[in-house]
Amino acid sequence: MADGDFWNDQDRAKKVIDESNRLKTWTEPWITLSAEVDDLLEMTLLLEEERDADLESELQSGLNHAGKGIEELEFSNMLRGEDAHRSAMVTINPGAGGTESQDWAAMLMRMYTRWAEQHDYGVDVMDLLAAEEAGIKSVTLEITGQFAYGYLSAERGVHRLVRISPFDSQGRRHTSFASVFVYPVVDDDIQVDINEDDLRIDTYRASGAGGQHVNKTDSAVRITHEPTGVVVSCQQERSQHKNKSKAMKMLQAALYQKAVEDREAERAELEGTKTKIEWGQQIRSYVLQPYKMVKDHRTNTEVGNVDAVLDGRIDDFIQAFLREAGGETA
Repeated sequence: MADGDFWNDQDRAKKVIDESNRLKTWTEPWITLSAEVDDLLEMTLLLEEERDADLESELQSGLNHAGKGIEELEFSNMLRGEDAHRSAMVTINPGAGGTESQDWAAMLMRMYTRWAEQHDYGVDVMDLLAAEEAGIKSVTLEITGQFAYGYLSAERGVHRLVRISPFDSQGRRHTSFASVFVYPVVDDDIQVDINEDDLRIDTYRASGAGGQHVNKTDSAVRITHEPTGVVVSCQQERSQHKNKSKAMKMLQAALYQKAVEDREAERAELEGTKTKIEWGQQIRSYVLQPYKMVKDHRTNTEVGNVDAVLDGRIDDFIQAFLREAGGETA
């Protein structure tokens, strides 16, 4: 970066800076902790020579602080997977159950949006299909920032909600399901070969809220990758060209993730083991009635403050899963 010609190639410069920043997330905490430990060792040597109540108090405080730092660094080690540092695509689809499940999918969309905001990640709605009465039929979010995929890979699976339905005039308890799929955003440094002849591209009129342009032009784009059956769509932009560009980005991410999963499935079969996350697996239950509790079925982590969880406070579940998985799925 100190080279005089460094900025002549802007694209290369950006990649180098991004890689430098990624490496600093590992080196800087380690350097800071190493310096803290050296200072603490000096304090212990001084205390061996002469007892000092103030110095003992400072040592204890320093030990507590360093311990937390080491714990955070150990947890960061769970995010050393090949794609953990990447941004994430999060797709949410309601299960069977009509309005009830569609409303649950919208609640999950808000939960992940709030989680991203709390971690200073960017959130872009790539595609959103609103339901007629309430909730959503599907949504894809791009959550941008370092390690977004590493964290959110822990959320892949089926999420279950139990509550008194606000859409049931008799006030009965309902169980709803929604599936969450998470893909790493594919950067320019990863090549995903897509044959244009394998694509079926359909255009149609966007639906739902979105301004005057909605239902006026065929701006929405749906792309089907026929060899794999992967389908993506985007209708958020006024321009068909922009929607197609976003849809292609989503398709690249989905195909890359599928290739990773196929590779993991082959390895698991050879090793006679199963991966920690499987499509269609129910990973977590959010119970609002007859009691309040959110439980992760993989780690048995439980949180009683359901409102806080639905407001994006899901780090306890993510961290528990990543620690147990040991970074295998990140």
